[in-house]
Amino acid sequence: MKTLFLNEKEIKKILTMDDTLKAVEMAFRAKGQGSLQMPAKMYLYYESYNGDLRVMPSYIPSLDISGVKVVNVHPHNPKKYRLLSVMATILLVDPANGYPIGIFDGTWITTMRTGAASGIASKYLARKDASVLALIGAGVQAETQLEAVIKVRRIKKVKVYDIIRAISQRFVKKFKYLGLDFEICPTVKACVEGADIICTVTPVRKPIVKSAWVKDGAHINAMGADAPGKEELEPALLKRSKIVIDDWEQASHSGEINVPLAKGVISKKDIYAEIGQVVTGKKKGRPSANAITIFDSTGLGVQDLVTAHLVYKVAKKKKLGTWLQIV
Repeated sequence: MKTLFLNEKEIKKILTMDDTLKAVEMAFRAKGQGSLQMPAKMYLYYESYNGDLRVMPSYIPSLDISGVKVVNVHPHNPKKYRLLSVMATILLVDPANGYPIGIFDGTWITTMRTGAASGIASKYLARKDASVLALIGAGVQAETQLEAVIKVRRIKKVKVYDIIRAISQRFVKKFKYLGLDFEICPTVKACVEGADIICTVTPVRKPIVKSAWVKDGAHINAMGADAPGKEELEPALLKRSKIVIDDWEQASHSGEINVPLAKGVISKKDIYAEIGQVVTGKKKGRPSANAITIFDSTGLGVQDLVTAHLVYKVAKKKKLGTWLQIV
């Protein structure tokens, strides 16, 4: 047996947003059906380096696929080492014998499946007539947020805010070809006000989105909180909203709800559903036109698994990558 190795450049040739949306929806459905094994992500903390390492295994018996992702978060990488803040490697494993059938760069897969998670959440939770998208943070992850959301809703206007205005300007220039009405906003408040769908993709540890700024009927994809102590949304906004999480154990530990839970502002009974329950129809998506919905995404190993397996199948068909003899 041999192992297929794929680098980022090869994966970018294979993976489209349409395919990633299908893969992530399949992953959420498997989670909602309970037809998988997926321990909560495990953390190693490199306190001396202000970084961490996360390990995310998963197995879907019905699809006969399994694997594990290892991903780091080191915010100082770009300036200190000229490396990305987030880098990942995905290992696909044959459930029948444990052989590593694939070793892939997981950085682009992570970026794509995270954007697709917002797309699927918006598909089920945002108003059908949503047309104004707000992006809080305009880095690389904001790009796939935009690409995914415009696949599921007819977005006409995109409001963009980043703490560094030049990043917002670069973002708008890159996506001008879409023909959408872009607005670079001077503040988070200006960006959020009037938006139908809001995607927050920042590393902040103090809330930057206030409840008073968010209109009734809005949907929020809270993507930035991915470690204990992180939060982007004012707790009052959570109390006002229907909260949908991806996984209780992960979200309560490191998602948008982790700080309000620890402070007793909200409790488990304030959680409306898991996204898998919504995708499978066990729970209704948007409860009413005027409700505010929040999707608290921590990122599931099963999202990486299904997306990576899709890449594996396409790569074999197109004869891309390098075959390695490991054993």
